[in-house]
Amino acid sequence: MADNPLRHKHMPMTSIKSGDLFEVLPDVAGLTVQIVNVYFVGLPDSDDWVLVDTGMPDAMEEIVDAAMHRFGKDVPPKAILLTHGHFDHVGSAVELAEHWGVPIYAHPQEMPYLTGEERYPDPDSDVEGGLIAKLSGYFPNTPVNLRPFVHLLPEDGRVPGLPGWRWVATPGHTPGHVSFFRNEDRAMIVGDAFVTVRQDKLYQVLTQHKEISGPPRYFTPDWDEARESVKRLSALKPSVAMTGHGRPMSGDELVTGLETLALNFDKLALPAHGKYVDDSQ
Repeated sequence: MADNPLRHKHMPMTSIKSGDLFEVLPDVAGLTVQIVNVYFVGLPDSDDWVLVDTGMPDAMEEIVDAAMHRFGKDVPPKAILLTHGHFDHVGSAVELAEHWGVPIYAHPQEMPYLTGEERYPDPDSDVEGGLIAKLSGYFPNTPVNLRPFVHLLPEDGRVPGLPGWRWVATPGHTPGHVSFFRNEDRAMIVGDAFVTVRQDKLYQVLTQHKEISGPPRYFTPDWDEARESVKRLSALKPSVAMTGHGRPMSGDELVTGLETLALNFDKLALPAHGKYVDDSQ
C-alpha cells in the first residue's frame, strides 16, 4: 500500500450527522464523515457510479460500507472525483483508489498538492471567526501523493464517469477547486466553494445548523477568486446544491441565499481581518 501521510491524523470533532447516508436525489446520496460530506453519484444497485471526494483520513471502511449498502457488494466506482485536495476531502483517497483500483480526477492546478510536490498555504488561525478558526493551525496540511492514480480532468469540461455533468472552475478556496453541475436538473456538487454551515463556528458545525455561507475562512487564501466563484455558481441558478460541509439546500432557499451571498459577498463572507485578507478592500 502506498504511503498516506494523512493516515491516522484526526480532527477531534464530529457532527451529530456523522455516519448518516442520506439521499439527495434518486441518483445522488451523501455520507457525512465527521464534519465533511462525500457523495455517491449513480442509481442504487447500479454498477455505473462515481465517488466525489474521499472524506477524512481513515474513513475508507466507512465509505466502502456505505457504497456496498447503496450499490451492492464488490461494485467499485468508475472513478473518484476530487473537488480539491484539502485533507478532509482527500483523507482516504490513497486507500480507496488502491482498494477499488480506480482512477482519480482533479483540476490541473490542483495537481501539485495531489502529487506531493507542494503544500497548501498554512491555515489562517488568526482570521476572524470562532473556535475552529483558532484550532485550524493544528489541522494536517501535508500534501498527499496520489500517483499513479490521479489524472487531469478533461479540458472541455466533461466529467469522467458522469455523462450529463460538467465541471466548473471555482477557485479561491484552493487554486484548482472545481464544482460539478448537471444541466438537466441544475444539480450541483460544490465542495467548499460555498457551504451551508458556518464552518468557523464550532457549535454550528457540530449541530449542522443550516446557513448558506462562503468558503471556510481559515483555509481560503484568495478571496477575490472565491467571490467570483460564488457569482459563477449563483448564475447557474441551481435547483439543489450539495456542499462539502453542511446539509444539501434546494429550491427558493438555495436560489435566494446564493444570490444574496453573491451580491453581498464582502459583507457576508469576507473576513474583517486575517493574513489572506487585503485590508484595502
